[in-house]
Amino acid sequence: MKKRRVFIRPALLLPLLCVFFLLAADKEKIPPMPAEVSGNAVASLKNGIEVYSLMGIGPKKTWDDISNKMYVLRFKTGKWTEGRAVPGVAGRLGSSAIGARGKVFLFGGYVVDGQGNEFTVGDVNAFLADEHKWYRGEDIPVPVDRAVIGENHDRYIYLVGGRSKNGPVNNVQVYDAEKNTWSQATPLPGTPVFGHAGGLVDDAIVYVDGARKNPAAGAPYVASDECWMGKIDKKDPDKIEWSKLPPHPGPGRFGIVAGAAEGRRILFSGGTVSPHNFKGLDYEGKLAEISAMTFEFEVRGARWETISEDTIDARADSGGILNTALGPIILGGMLKNGAASARVLVLPKK
Repeated sequence: MKKRRVFIRPALLLPLLCVFFLLAADKEKIPPMPAEVSGNAVASLKNGIEVYSLMGIGPKKTWDDISNKMYVLRFKTGKWTEGRAVPGVAGRLGSSAIGARGKVFLFGGYVVDGQGNEFTVGDVNAFLADEHKWYRGEDIPVPVDRAVIGENHDRYIYLVGGRSKNGPVNNVQVYDAEKNTWSQATPLPGTPVFGHAGGLVDDAIVYVDGARKNPAAGAPYVASDECWMGKIDKKDPDKIEWSKLPPHPGPGRFGIVAGAAEGRRILFSGGTVSPHNFKGLDYEGKLAEISAMTFEFEVRGARWETISEDTIDARADSGGILNTALGPIILGGMLKNGAASARVLVLPKK
């Protein structure tokens, strides 16, 4: 009798490799990045098999400790490597990144000079992972930093709000990754903010909190607690129907780490109870307090749910939550003691 041969498709090997890596890891921990960093942008490719940390500030928290380095973790090896640095003479903070069309797209951010002055830039860079090359895209029409980012249909990338040279803006800027062109979508209906958090899933953008201009005397910015959802028109990517959401669990915060997740959910974790600068200090010069709250918004049911009120190793100022075979993760960011971290946090599940 002839033996039957069994062939395993290559695509099925990836989850098996990830399971092997998980079992080999100590208590489901992922190796730390090669360097401590916060204010970094993050992205993933190949269904979360590769994750990227780009730029950010190191442990000294000084202007000359802002890096343009890129670190890459490939789950099939379980090791971090240093990729090709982001083009440009200076590193950036508060940039937004996302994976789409087999590339990592990197938008905006700000640079800091020796006197501590911050300058928002409109740079657009795309990294072709398979070719290990960067190329320059069309600049952002309204340069922004610390904006919410999301992609739709592996083509349209949305930059939601953010800070420009004159303060927060209500622009929703849409980058067509196929044509390398920009358009302006329906603007934000609420108070313009930056350092807010959110994501895009199932043709819906959700964002919360951030910093808004202070109408009273004192600090120039205060924390916002507004929550909004925008439904993208299926025929017109620039048409968005915005509606206000009820408050999320916990108070309004700045620098929450967030991102789209499986099951039509958007996850939110950490952040600080007051706006802060790149050193982690609030307007009184005190270290900003980090929240340990992790929660989610279920788009289908249009409801908030608390996941943990005491998240271990809570963070702020990492570029987003990434989906991987091990679950949602956060790369680096600022810890409760104000230090930049190299650790990778695997978020708790419901």
